[in-house]
Amino acid sequence: MGRIAVIGAGMGAMAAAARLAVAGHRVVVYERAETYGGAVRRFERDGFAFDTGPGLLTLPAVYRDVFVKTGKEPLEACVELVQVDPSSRHVFADGTEVSLPNASRAGVVAALDEALGAGAGERWGDFLVRAREAWDRTRRPLLEEPLWPNWSVLAEREPYPSLPHKKLLRTRRAATLDELGAWELRDVRLTALLESHALTHGLDPRVAPASAAVLPYMEHAFGTWYVRGGMRELARAVYERCLARRVEFSFGARITGIVEKDGRAAGVELADGTVADADFVVAGVAPGVLDGLVTPGTAVRGGGEVSPQRGAPSRLTVLLALRGGRPEGTAHRTVVHATDREEELNRVFGERPGLPAAPTVTVSRPDDPTLVPDGEHEAVTLTVTVPSGLHLSGSDVERVLGVAERAIPDLRDRLLWHEVRTPADIAEVTGADGGAVPAPALAAADGRLLHPSNSTRMPGLFAVGGWAHPGGGLPHAGMSGALVSGLIVEGPEFRGSQ
Repeated sequence: MGRIAVIGAGMGAMAAAARLAVAGHRVVVYERAETYGGAVRRFERDGFAFDTGPGLLTLPAVYRDVFVKTGKEPLEACVELVQVDPSSRHVFADGTEVSLPNASRAGVVAALDEALGAGAGERWGDFLVRAREAWDRTRRPLLEEPLWPNWSVLAEREPYPSLPHKKLLRTRRAATLDELGAWELRDVRLTALLESHALTHGLDPRVAPASAAVLPYMEHAFGTWYVRGGMRELARAVYERCLARRVEFSFGARITGIVEKDGRAAGVELADGTVADADFVVAGVAPGVLDGLVTPGTAVRGGGEVSPQRGAPSRLTVLLALRGGRPEGTAHRTVVHATDREEELNRVFGERPGLPAAPTVTVSRPDDPTLVPDGEHEAVTLTVTVPSGLHLSGSDVERVLGVAERAIPDLRDRLLWHEVRTPADIAEVTGADGGAVPAPALAAADGRLLHPSNSTRMPGLFAVGGWAHPGGGLPHAGMSGALVSGLIVEGPEFRGSQ
């Protein structure tokens, strides 16, 4: 079988490497950092431990499939998966609070009716039924199949079955998430609940297509999961599965170029001048990094293909070490919604980038004794969507802490110390311009939220990970690994898993 060079040890790259090794290829992964996992990192200090990337997992079936296809031990034998319940607690701008059960439509409907008033739950439940239709229409082409050559069909077709809405003597249907919330949910708090899923993925609900309804549907239908010990444990398990399949890793290995021979990718060149020959090259890097690895003038993308996404937002993460144990009954995840929606969206997505006065803050409080020195302490992570490249000050962090106090009233009294991870830190780890974080692929919106195909215009060169089809997020990264391995093993005729 062939020799395969994989650039980067992110989750999508490792998922591809394990699958390709099982198929009989000799796989070598070159990672410029000294560890694996890409953005799935861990910070430790004084007996505290924190995820600095994703903290929860949806669609665990993606990684179950990786383990089923690459060995005898299933995923659950390698990590402990815990279904988070409630799925999330929400603190809205007007002070209303609601906790939503995990993967229970009836439970969610009842909780929303009790917190927001009769009828709110039914409207949200009916919305989830329509969101399921969008999911059923897009699941295969967006997640399980290589990007279609006629991808423009996905760009033009809106899969969400919007309800008709009469406005100014005309009947219209919601084309954006913003319109969907206003016309179908008809409650600013339900709209905030809907839009928080988009914002978490770096999407502006004012222009994101109605098909973004699949994001809350995924959580509802497949549950929200935590990996005991933190999401870094999932990265460790995938890395160890690669080692078990004899994938080789070279850490601290900076790739400076992709070797081309007879118009085809033929290997990689390292910073020390060493050339490693390969029959295929799999690049798990951001678009700007990939462009810098090919000979100037070489077209990796072009023509009528999907262009790489540019200008995606980033994240601010604040890690809190607190004295005092985690109170019993505390929700794993609390979303504290912005007090001024328009200001937040204008600051994150507008022409004057910055941190709003009171942004939406996701507060993660895992019930996990492995993350703290003892039961008298708590490890908490705050996450905020911010513009990529944003330079943050101490006062910005203080504002985020102020918002978090709406979820943890005694935060200041309990705070021992905090650590901050900015867009610059994400850029350092991933190489993405400004620390941008890729969004998952979505249909409609003229194709703006599709990602480039896994194959490239250079034969033998493939793209994997969040910046390639099907886009960002842990499940999508794992799916990209399956698609790349299928395209290499079966060739261009590969049409996805059956």
